[in-house]
Amino acid sequence: MADQIEHLHLPIRGLNLHIAQVGKGEISLYELGTVVFLHGFPEIWYSWRHQMLAAAAAGYRAVAPDWRGYGLSGQPPEQEEATWDDLVADVLAILDALAVPGAFLVGKDFGAMPAYDFALRHPARTRGVACLGVPFSPAPASFDAMPEGFYVLRWREAGRAEADFGRHDVRRVVRTIYILFSGADIPVAKEGQEIMDLADASTPLPPWLTEADLDVYASLYENSGFRFPLQMPYRAVHRRPSRKDARFEVPVLMVIGEKDYAFKFPGFEAAVRGGAMERFAPELKIEFLPEGSHFAQEQLPEQVNRLLLGFFTEHPVAAD
Repeated sequence: MADQIEHLHLPIRGLNLHIAQVGKGEISLYELGTVVFLHGFPEIWYSWRHQMLAAAAAGYRAVAPDWRGYGLSGQPPEQEEATWDDLVADVLAILDALAVPGAFLVGKDFGAMPAYDFALRHPARTRGVACLGVPFSPAPASFDAMPEGFYVLRWREAGRAEADFGRHDVRRVVRTIYILFSGADIPVAKEGQEIMDLADASTPLPPWLTEADLDVYASLYENSGFRFPLQMPYRAVHRRPSRKDARFEVPVLMVIGEKDYAFKFPGFEAAVRGGAMERFAPELKIEFLPEGSHFAQEQLPEQVNRLLLGFFTEHPVAAD
């Protein structure tokens, strides 16, 4: 099925960014509109394969970039200076390069944050925004209350993740992160322990991820390395601009896996169950997946596809 997806590189703001898309031909053929899928970490465009094919089969154009510094996209200079605004500007430039007047945005993990920010800044270019696992927050994330061994704090420390990852080959690193992030508990290392020590080589992959899938992820991270992925999001997460006066002018869908470890992050459950997001998104719909993990779009593709396509259908747009 993946052979239906075509690949191209676009010159975007001084870098060649890799874009995966389903379908060929003039944009006018996609009367139902375009959907742009924005990945998280340790993912890549490939993590959206199930959703891309389902969207295309339903009549949408599906586009999934590798973020700058990820996968087959170019590496930005001065990586330590990267900002969240860079990601939002890249999405806008991708739409311009593809001559797409407006699109549905689907974000996952840290990809949810530029999806939300794009919708706030460019509502005329946004048909709707759907995000998996990460609720909108008006302020930069703060993890100061978390224990020292919390993986975000460890990876935010310059050189620590590099030393930890460097003890293993890239495939083992990606495998370990997928295993850890598939669980319902937040990855936290003990004193004297590193994050990569939390799963050993004999720990099986989650049943929905094949060795062939892992090969794809490993090859793409072999290409990009981990330098920029550690910078964005982990070492820049606290620099995301505040959006305290935010108000979404477009429909918002939030999909939460109830067994996603991130649901236990400070403030996440309150934002989702306590009504905090409604203050910013008057046209908000929240869907829960009782068995959903952090990788719900790969673990439960049929359920996620049904929710996404239902959201798109509820908010039809006229052909541009």
